[in-house]
Amino acid sequence: MNRTRSTKLHALVAVGLAAALVAGCSSAESGGGGKQDAVDLSSIREGFLGKDKGGDAVEGGTLSMASFAEPRSLDPAVTIAALTTGGSEMLNIYDSLMRYDANDQSFVPQMAEGISTEDNITWTLKLRDGVLFSDGSTLDSAAVKASQERYASMPAPEAALWNANVTTVETPDASTVVYTLNKPWVQFPGILTTGPGMIVGKASGAGETFKPVGAGPFTLGKWAPQESLTLDARKDYWGGKPKLDAVKFVYLPNAQTAIDSQAKGEIDVAFIREPNQVEDALKNDPHGVVNMTAAQNSALINASEGRPGADPRVRKAMQLAIDTQLLTERAFSGAGGGSPTIFPEYSRWHGKTQGLAYDPEAAKKLLAEAKADGFDGKIEYTDGSDPASRETALAVKALLEAVGFEVETVLTRTVADLITKVVVDRDYDVSAWGHSFREPDPIPKMFAILHSTGTQLYGSQTSPEMDALLEKFQVAPTYEEQKAVMDEIQQRVNEDVPFLTFGPYAETVLWNDNVRGVLGAGNSMVLYAKAWKS
Repeated sequence: MNRTRSTKLHALVAVGLAAALVAGCSSAESGGGGKQDAVDLSSIREGFLGKDKGGDAVEGGTLSMASFAEPRSLDPAVTIAALTTGGSEMLNIYDSLMRYDANDQSFVPQMAEGISTEDNITWTLKLRDGVLFSDGSTLDSAAVKASQERYASMPAPEAALWNANVTTVETPDASTVVYTLNKPWVQFPGILTTGPGMIVGKASGAGETFKPVGAGPFTLGKWAPQESLTLDARKDYWGGKPKLDAVKFVYLPNAQTAIDSQAKGEIDVAFIREPNQVEDALKNDPHGVVNMTAAQNSALINASEGRPGADPRVRKAMQLAIDTQLLTERAFSGAGGGSPTIFPEYSRWHGKTQGLAYDPEAAKKLLAEAKADGFDGKIEYTDGSDPASRETALAVKALLEAVGFEVETVLTRTVADLITKVVVDRDYDVSAWGHSFREPDPIPKMFAILHSTGTQLYGSQTSPEMDALLEKFQVAPTYEEQKAVMDEIQQRVNEDVPFLTFGPYAETVLWNDNVRGVLGAGNSMVLYAKAWKS
């Protein structure tokens, strides 16, 4: 198992953390601007790296990708639809109803022919003709409804959000699905690019006998646990038989091994996200795509009764005590990009309100007030035991102790140990985590983490004010109105400090110069339906 900080943070997602969606495509017509102007993480922008050279497609061959982590299941109602948890494997098996196009920042049809609404409450989805599951059965409206009802009935990653908004799913004919929501949601199509949009065929079965049957370009071939997973091309894929014969996902120990293997020509595609690795990669005119994840480098605060974090003065003092740039530089070999602002300058959600800037004097004052009321100043900080996590923990400890906290660091041996401590036992004060707020629609993840009915609270602070703001953001009819609400959300976070923000990550998929036609479709996932190797 990869025990880097990156693995830890996103392996946590694999046990039920929800995710928002980001995607795009790279083809001869799309893609882009070549080398990034700067390589400091704070200046990186979401989008494509290099330009797909196109040319006459070559048939055959196997494309190999070093995936981030092996999925524990290929069921989208069990595993989060994100590259870091096996989402690319699932996407190439199931495809998705909709796809996010990073070029124009819109949700576009994929297996669907289109989606429309007049009031953002009633949405009509039209399906393409001729879409078949890998067992030969038809993907029609009944299949879509059955799959989504199954998803909503399980403890699926986005089931809570789905159930809180979707009141009815109707199928007036075989090619039409009508969704009725209980309130306006202008970005509803976004949830059809992730788990609920990956339609699971009836023949897949359930439980331990589950075998993935989807309508995507590939089917499950050989799966060698802890080594690799191979997907074989389908001749009857609705978009035409893939050019590739197969895609092989390999599970390497860590991102550096993937980088080295790609440099040697042993694999075709690699995924990286640690800031120093991304900054190094961007110096070399790579081909790939960057997906920004806001507040990915962050920490949970347990605000349960009896915990230090139950006092808002303690929470705010901790954020004010953290020099996010120093922390990022120390953890990631001098890399930049630390920020206390949830959505820094790169983001389309960046507003006038900044996060709480490093202010040790203000932190000391708040801490003194809390101590005067009985707080003993002691905090336990939990992190992993890999080098980056150790450096982060040391930096957090030093910064907090500089303003008067007494910090004990707990470095867990494995990801499972950290999960148990935080998610199961709730036995923590502050713990390293990853929030992953995505550009196209941050509400799914924010709802899970910040709303009082969210499924990923783990003792975090919530409030009626934040609940109202999240609901206000969701129903806002225009981007401008949503952006204004997001600024209010940042103000509320500054006041309540429900978690500590250290900075974003730039999730980056890199492919070799001879790879063409890669598509992206949510949470850094990539689709190989049109990919080929020259």
